[in-house]
Amino acid sequence: MKALDIEINIDNKLFLNRWKPDRESHLVVVDHSVCAGKCPGKDCTFFCPARVYEWRDGRIAVGFEGCLECGACRIACPQGNIRWRYPRGGYGVQFRLA
Repeated sequence: MKALDIEINIDNKLFLNRWKPDRESHLVVVDHSVCAGKCPGKDCTFFCPARVYEWRDGRIAVGFEGCLECGACRIACPQGNIRWRYPRGGYGVQFRLA
């Protein structure tokens, strides 16, 4: 059987990755009042594949340590309220293929 014939679910694939989190976040919610007042759907809690954003205690909590660095948040936030940049050199996700 060839390696490509084996099915693997996304959780198992993500398990292969490793993270080296920085002490400072590379993700910033610019204005929390915008999330609370102008974003009824809290879209970021759905479009982030790593589930980095969570609505908690009336504001968006950001668990940047698990970010996959895909940049979806900077594109998909309907309010343009998330500032995204790559983590500092040597930090962030370390992708592994096998």
